[in-house]
Parts: sequence; structure tokens; C-alpha cells
Amino acid sequence: MRLTKMSRFGARAIFDIAYNSAGLPVQVKDIAKRQEIPQRFLEQIFHRLKKANIVKSVKGPNGGYMLARDSYEITVSDIIKAVKEPMDLVYCVNNLNDCSRATQCVTRVVWKEASERIKQVFDSANIGDLCTSAEKKGIKRDVLHRFEYSI
Repeated sequence: MRLTKMSRFGARAIFDIAYNSAGLPVQVKDIAKRQEIPQRFLEQIFHRLKKANIVKSVKGPNGGYMLARDSYEITVSDIIKAVKEPMDLVYCVNNLNDCSRATQCVTRVVWKEASERIKQVFDSANIGDLCTSAEKKGIKRDVLHRFEYSI
């Protein structure tokens, strides 16, 4: 199994919002810069994440994206599903009708079990825990620029 950029970038972007937003909307351009993700591609990802109720958008000059749910309620699995990516190790695990060897395949059981274990890992990994892990690693937050005022 190999996750595409859409899943990987989606997870990084959601982490970025949770870690750097301080509860305020975050603009796509800022996430794109911090996470080194092309802004246009990130906008496509956010469109899908919004449809899946993972993020919500706020309009206006101070607008951007915010998490639609608590960070501990959003799993990596939710993000992968939102961008419409399969989590199965191999295609035939859930598509028996498309496989001519389905009734004779002895390895399918192995692929199915491995896919289930991968899904368990993605289901158990939530964004809140990733933020806690980032804090422990000493990863710097980028929230101060929002609160700098000058007269």
C-alpha cells in the first residue's frame, strides 16, 4: 500500500491547523508555506475535507479554515476517507468480482488481514495525539504572527 500525496498532504494540513491555529481560521497560503505543499493542490484537498466535515471555512479578511471537530475526534483514517483513497493493501481485498482468481487465491487472507491492521493504525491515530507528539519533539508553533499589532 502506498498513500498518495493527497492523503499525506491532507494529514499534514489538518495537523498544521490543529497545531498552529490557536482556535482561529488559518489561510491556505500559510499552511502551504509551512508544510511545503503547492497551494492549488491544497485547495483541492480542502474542498474534499470540507465536504467530509473535517474542516469548515470562514469568509472575510481574517478568514480561512478551521477544524470542524475537536482534534482528538479526527483520525488519519477520516482524512484518507475524505480524500477518497482506498486503504486496502491490494485492490482485490474488497473487489472479489473483479478478480478471476478470487476463489483460488490463498494469499488474499494475508492481504485482507494486513489491510485490516493498517486500518486499525489509521483509526487509532488522531490529530490531537499528533499535536501532543509535536510538542514533545519541540516543534515550534507558528501562531505569534497573528497577534502582532503595531500602531
